[in-house]
Amino acid sequence: MRQTNEDRLPLIQDAQLDEKVVLVRVDHNVVKNGTIRDPFRINQTIGTLFHIVEQGGRIILMTHVGRPKDKKTGDITCGPETSVYPIVKYLEKKLHTRIHVPKFHIESKRGILGIDTSINPVINDLKEHKIGGIYLPNTRWFEGEEATGRLRENFAHQLAGIADIFVNDAFGSWQAHASTYDIAKLLPSYAGFLVQEEVSHLGQVLEPDPPFLAVVAGAKYDTKIGPLKKIYEKVDHLVLGGVIYNAYICAKYNVRIEGVSDEDVEAARGLVRRDRGIGKIVELPYIVESDTMEGKIEGRYRTLSVKDLVRGKKYRYILDIDARSFSDGKLSDIIASAKTIFVNAVMGYTPHFNEGSKALYQTIDKNRSAVKLYGGGDTLQEFKTLCPGLYLSVMDNPSYYFFTGGGSVLKAIEKDDPYGMKPLQALLENKKTCSK
Repeated sequence: MRQTNEDRLPLIQDAQLDEKVVLVRVDHNVVKNGTIRDPFRINQTIGTLFHIVEQGGRIILMTHVGRPKDKKTGDITCGPETSVYPIVKYLEKKLHTRIHVPKFHIESKRGILGIDTSINPVINDLKEHKIGGIYLPNTRWFEGEEATGRLRENFAHQLAGIADIFVNDAFGSWQAHASTYDIAKLLPSYAGFLVQEEVSHLGQVLEPDPPFLAVVAGAKYDTKIGPLKKIYEKVDHLVLGGVIYNAYICAKYNVRIEGVSDEDVEAARGLVRRDRGIGKIVELPYIVESDTMEGKIEGRYRTLSVKDLVRGKKYRYILDIDARSFSDGKLSDIIASAKTIFVNAVMGYTPHFNEGSKALYQTIDKNRSAVKLYGGGDTLQEFKTLCPGLYLSVMDNPSYYFFTGGGSVLKAIEKDDPYGMKPLQALLENKKTCSK
């Protein structure tokens, strides 16, 4: 049995917060084109924020939003599409308080060079309760956030200089950046309530009650190779979707599908070989072929049976799983008998091809005894969009759990360790250092 988070992580409930300025890293990356898509991840951190204030602490929040840094050029674009302002407006309404967003000078292509002394009067206002909190600009607007060397080191020290305590409540932000990783080396650091809860539920994925069914989909096969290898070892049954399933079909049945790269097909061959004679992978018998990715156009899409695929033939885009697949006797029996179900999957090409995802979620719900764990991000958004009534009815159902970060779950699976993500390792190291 793995150690629990209470045994290992430094916990916010053990921190002395009274009269302290508390820097809280959250994952409020819920803004798209300047609008909040779904406040779920924001709401999940409110318990931590209430606790800090109740204990006498003063809060400075920070999150990343989107990808303002161009990976090829390194240029950082700071604009309304990746601003934290929609998040701040939501929190102000939710918490009935005023939250200040500091303004720092923005250099063309370099973003914000650092936190300057203009923030000091604002921090004084925070300490004197003239404002309810501070929300820093998008952490990825800062030049040092994803940098290396001195730039990153300086930014981490600037963050440490504005607070007394650091709290990580950003489970979905598993990358080792300055605001998630380096900062935990510089201040007394603790895990917030959301991180504690997420890590606890990771144990149900890493040590599931059998029979264990996992449903994994993705737009790129190569990004899922590591997690798939690990999860294959744990599952009794595995269902694939999206491009991952398309690559699997290509590899197993020697067909070609438009949009599936040779690299993905080659990567899938290993999974096909591994499953030969074992049969953990449960095939979805009916797939939807479309002539175009521009939409679900009448007369330009059709359902195909996997068993009727012709070797050597090239097919058009496979953009969904036909809902009839989930009425298939073998698959429905497997879903109905599972004790643990993990879902990190959008089965079709959204928003037009979504019947497969809807049928999947509804079929899983019929199993009332299983623990059902859903990865975050796109999976959560699709569930809420396609099955709004079901989503609302299960939010407080103890047999359901929705992770706020699907990528973080997959990273933990790949590492086979709920503490395998570097930001959590930094918290553990900080605890070790502080206890000496």
